[in-house]
Amino acid sequence: MREATIREVEQFLYREARLLDERRFHEWLELFTDDVRYWMAARRNRYPKSSKAIAVLDLDRSVEEDSTEDAELAILDENKQTLSARVARLDTGMAWAEDPPSRTRHLLANIEIESGESELEVYCNFIVYRSRSETEQDFYVGARRDVLRRGDGARKIARRKLILDQNVLLAKTSASSFEAEKCGRR
Repeated sequence: MREATIREVEQFLYREARLLDERRFHEWLELFTDDVRYWMAARRNRYPKSSKAIAVLDLDRSVEEDSTEDAELAILDENKQTLSARVARLDTGMAWAEDPPSRTRHLLANIEIESGESELEVYCNFIVYRSRSETEQDFYVGARRDVLRRGDGARKIARRKLILDQNVLLAKTSASSFEAEKCGRR
């Protein structure tokens, strides 16, 4: 992979994080293709088949992988239309869970890029910090896989799969999590 491509992708991801942190959601929406799938789930809490910690009586209840499959229940399963509706709701001033608005900080690390024919697969880890009002604070930590495609002369996000490391989200409302990830939050 060319160094210039790596740098371009990193800058794209950092810009997206900044747009979210600055609450520039309309500009953020422009980073997605019209056919985007934005999917987020949590890891499973099941014992692996090889576990010696407990006697597994029903092997169907054990798993080899702890990540959720695409067909399973997700925290988010969005497309461009539903993402746009979330942003439009924030514009109404009637999103009470975001009044006052959340402050977020998106941190990305361990960025890896795999080149494909017409798309790039980008893997990274993320931490999203969210604070709101005087006492609300949340952290969201996980891994992300994006598929970037060229569109309108620029790279755009065609697919995003987020897997949270925590299984229990302690935020008071899922609506307030919109800014904290529409990067890694719920």
